Amino acid sequence: MLRAGYSSGAVMQELATHRFADTLDQPKETLLTQAGATPALISALKSGTYSVPPEQASAVKEKLEAEAKRRAAQAEEARKFNTLYQSQVAQQRAAAAAHPPVTTNNFIQPLVKGDLVYWHNGSLSRFDDEVIEKKKLIGLYFSAQWCGPCRKFTPELVTYYNRVAPQHPEFEIIFVSFDRTQFAFEGHMREANMPWPAIDFSKLASKDAIRKYAGSGIPCLVVVDPSGKVISDSFAGKEYLGPAKVLSDLDNIFAGKVPEQVASSR
Repeated sequence: MLRAGYSSGAVMQELATHRFADTLDQPKETLLTQAGATPALISALKSGTYSVPPEQASAVKEKLEAEAKRRAAQAEEARKFNTLYQSQVAQQRAAAAAHPPVTTNNFIQPLVKGDLVYWHNGSLSRFDDEVIEKKKLIGLYFSAQWCGPCRKFTPELVTYYNRVAPQHPEFEIIFVSFDRTQFAFEGHMREANMPWPAIDFSKLASKDAIRKYAGSGIPCLVVVDPSGKVISDSFAGKEYLGPAKVLSDLDNIFAGKVPEQVASSR
């Protein structure tokens, strides 16, 4: 305070309120004198007039030591956390360098990424959507449990799939439900024992890019290539040809024959 320009009188008034918690040795006395302390202030400090009682000084000292330990512990925790964080960042960067993002030319795979399920051991399980990236022909099957023709055709499609899929790993079907409830969605997959993946019922509302392939009626089967181009369709414009026509086209494709040009407008 003396160095800040306060007078010895002002310092003594402050000491009367807050007390002096230190001892006055010769070096400190010299420093105070050089700072402008009056003899009266020096004498009062030496006599203990403004000294803190020993028991209070001890309590204050313990409190200060505890506070110092707490801050040291916090600093050590912060150092450890920062070291761990830096290590995690380094590991993440190393992993990213070792496994750069995979670019895909498959139009469908990004649209269904993380949103595919399949019927497995009596319940729905997550489907590894990365395999979709390798598919050259993807059949989008639009169907529902409430639809009688769908319930009739789906078992036929299951039989067809189980016959050709092992021989043609480039082919996959994805079920796009038109069911009205989660319960019906699961019931349709269970009753038909669908062997292919489906878009999770809770994610269907955000799949307009896929639902746009559906025609005006179901069952509807649409086969697309990796670019999203329609290869075969249950509809020719607005005319409903049915999904059996698509299975016939697939047989021709697997036999090396190119199907007729698909009408793009409905």
